Amino acid sequence: MKAVGYSKPLAISEPNSLVDFTADTPQPGERDLRVKVAAVSVNPVDTKVRIRAKPADGAPSKVLGYDAAGIVDAVGAKVTLFKPGDEVYYAGSIVRPGTNSEFHLVDERIVGFKPKTLSFAQAAALPLTTITAWEILFDRLAVIPGKAPDQRALLVIGGAGGVGSMLIQLARRLTGLTVIATASRPESRAWCFKLGAHHVIDHSAPMAAQLKAIGHPSVALVASLTGTEQHFPAMPEIIAPQGKFALIDDPKSFDVMPFKGKSVSVHWESMFTRSSFTTLDMIAQHHLLSDVAAMIDDGIVVTTLAKELSPINAANLKQAHAMVESGRSIGKVVLSGW
Repeated sequence: MKAVGYSKPLAISEPNSLVDFTADTPQPGERDLRVKVAAVSVNPVDTKVRIRAKPADGAPSKVLGYDAAGIVDAVGAKVTLFKPGDEVYYAGSIVRPGTNSEFHLVDERIVGFKPKTLSFAQAAALPLTTITAWEILFDRLAVIPGKAPDQRALLVIGGAGGVGSMLIQLARRLTGLTVIATASRPESRAWCFKLGAHHVIDHSAPMAAQLKAIGHPSVALVASLTGTEQHFPAMPEIIAPQGKFALIDDPKSFDVMPFKGKSVSVHWESMFTRSSFTTLDMIAQHHLLSDVAAMIDDGIVVTTLAKELSPINAANLKQAHAMVESGRSIGKVVLSGW
């Protein structure tokens, strides 16, 4: 089968940072689906792993890629949720080979049925960011789904990125929260408003004054999706007493002591936790992806696909990695077809 990977960590500008190669078609384990991959998307985690992780001992190449949409080609002996021919979408496991290959193995418990109204490319934009946004909102910040009036506000730092794009939609469509996104450029501000943000402020300027100007001098919930190290000094003033702060990025230092006086709780989110540790509730990702697919088909949520490249190969993946690393991409970059 065709695949794209690398033999050693390199900057994306290097010729061999990502290369095309051929590999054996994998055989599914007991709970695995073998998916014929039709489309993949690139996330910040792809670029971070490429820079820091070497191939496993004895492996000539490491294959990246977590988001995928495709068709089930074969199933393991104990698979009960899917059958060959099913159209699916999912974010794979960080401890297994990635989706940048023609065929890919994934545990059925983290796979959802693809939205019927979306193309494979449109669907591939969604899984990792959807799971991350859902788990931040409902698992980490403990928001209760429902449109009951809620006086609280949610601040989404980095609203135009992949996770922010889904978090804005889920919070606006499924809760009564006031959704405040941050964005620093006209096009990213417009994107956040389009997806449903009530307000958009500029994270490149002091945020406390901007929040006061829109009538929210403090916010109960903060989702820090990018630049936590840069923005954290402003948080003790912004966040409300007994508030909740969630983050997904990798600050080099993170001193939570300024939160003590307000009894603020801190929550890390990694959507790979369930698959990496095979948690008892691992199947929750299957259910939430299927639920979101239904919402998409009902027109409640939309894809966050912003740019599509074709085919799936090293040259286009290098272009996509460079776009994500620039920090200026909006929504998701997807590659489709082999």
